[in-house]
Amino acid sequence: MSIKEQLMEDLKDSMRRKDKLRKDTITMVRAAIKQIEVDERRELSDEDAIEVLNKQLKEKKKSIDEFAKGDRQDLIDQTNAEIEILLDYLPKQLSEEELVEIVKNAIEELQLSSSKEMGTLMKNVMPKVKGKADGNMISKIAQNLLSKPGN
Repeated sequence: MSIKEQLMEDLKDSMRRKDKLRKDTITMVRAAIKQIEVDERRELSDEDAIEVLNKQLKEKKKSIDEFAKGDRQDLIDQTNAEIEILLDYLPKQLSEEELVEIVKNAIEELQLSSSKEMGTLMKNVMPKVKGKADGNMISKIAQNLLSKPGN
């Protein structure tokens, strides 16, 4: 079952169960997918849908910081619940340990030694973890590993 089909089934299910938060979150994602399909006049693949989900996830995480500045715990809680719903549709996210291992292997494979080579490293690592990890986390891990003496 494709992600779009899964979203539709879950939307129907959430409407039957009167789960407003899940229904609203799924509707938001479906609207974002539909908007891209209309704008680009093409059917989105599962990979494209995952990109949309990741973008939505990133926006939700950014908004949590803003809500924290405004001392809005109610909105923080709601956004965290929406994030959990979005994560259900994404591939299992890699742990930090798994990411460190992937970045270390890429550094050894490419024989990189300084943080000046960060772009090369990121170009190599990002396709391997697409949809399974946050780019900011990978960047921090890469920066940390490249700045250590002996690397």
